[in-house]
Amino acid sequence: MPALVAAKVALSPLLLWQGRQVRREAPRLPEPTGPRLGLAGMDRHNGAMPRLRVLIVGDSSGAGVGAATQDEALAGRLSQALTRRLKAPVAWQLVARTGWTTPDAIAALRELSAQGQLPPADVMVTALGVNDAVRQTRPRRWTAQLDALEACARELAGVHQVVATAVPPMHLFPLLPQPLRWVLGGSARALDAALVQWTAESGQRAYFEMPYDPERDDVRQLMASDGFHPGPALYQRWGEALALQIAADYRPLMRPAG
Repeated sequence: MPALVAAKVALSPLLLWQGRQVRREAPRLPEPTGPRLGLAGMDRHNGAMPRLRVLIVGDSSGAGVGAATQDEALAGRLSQALTRRLKAPVAWQLVARTGWTTPDAIAALRELSAQGQLPPADVMVTALGVNDAVRQTRPRRWTAQLDALEACARELAGVHQVVATAVPPMHLFPLLPQPLRWVLGGSARALDAALVQWTAESGQRAYFEMPYDPERDDVRQLMASDGFHPGPALYQRWGEALALQIAADYRPLMRPAG
């Protein structure tokens, strides 16, 4: 990492200029339309009680930027895939916004809880890290923030398990010019390595690796038109693979039918 730190210092004027240019010129995709709270699977399964309750917390990718509706984004793909795999209704809530860092997510959970709008959840899925990398958050500070997020979700929503989605490989983002892409990619990789270690520290955490192979997949085909966010094809892969992992690992959390 010393080489990355030295590069940041040496290239700081260029990096700042490139960052401003990206913010000024990049396409601004909206967050998808649709509800952010629901009960999936009621049309296929009897009984109104959910067997699993999922809280999705994230930044713009968690919010579904790059998809037209929430049905085509992470929340919709995940909840529908879970109902198929568990053969039971699944309650879900999405707490995510464009630009959020991990502290922003913590503040949002606290505000929703104070308003009585944070129902209980069994599993929290996170999709965070990009904006933390952009802000140049140090890995140790980030894992401390993740500790705070986990504690908040456990205290306020009763979450038992955390599934943390890998920090996206920013070194592959087509939108970003070089050397900004290389620098942010290095920061993202450092945070992701810390995330792997953080999840391994507790049996109540799991790391989720995004289901694509940079060696074989064309990243541009999986991303949205802005070259920065997932596209519908990647959201579908993400939701299906995540549902498979949750269904395999967390059946003990399922609530009794009825």
